[in-house]
Amino acid sequence: MPYKEKIIEKKYYAIGEVAQMFNVATSLIRFWETEFDIIKPKKNRKGNRQFTKEDIENVRLIYHLVKERGFTLQGAKDILKSDSDAVKDKMDMIDSLTKVKEFLMELKQQIP
Repeated sequence: MPYKEKIIEKKYYAIGEVAQMFNVATSLIRFWETEFDIIKPKKNRKGNRQFTKEDIENVRLIYHLVKERGFTLQGAKDILKSDSDAVKDKMDMIDSLTKVKEFLMELKQQIP
């Protein structure tokens, strides 16, 4: 899973930082912004996008559906319209299980 929380908490993140979190191009983030109305970054006076943690979670949701689960854009839109809470719950469960797996793998390596 490419998404990693930043250690330093910020109110806003630049599009380059968001793209780096997911290891994708900034153009893909801009494209998803036009395709999915749940991504609504603020823009500063210069027109630079400023993403909140909520925006990043929504990008994470779209990334999960499109990149990890292989949905088309329309398929991802349909799922988000019908039951986005269930998708978020499943994503959270996958994250938890991944962390448990990593922990168990570390323990396994420590056993002689």
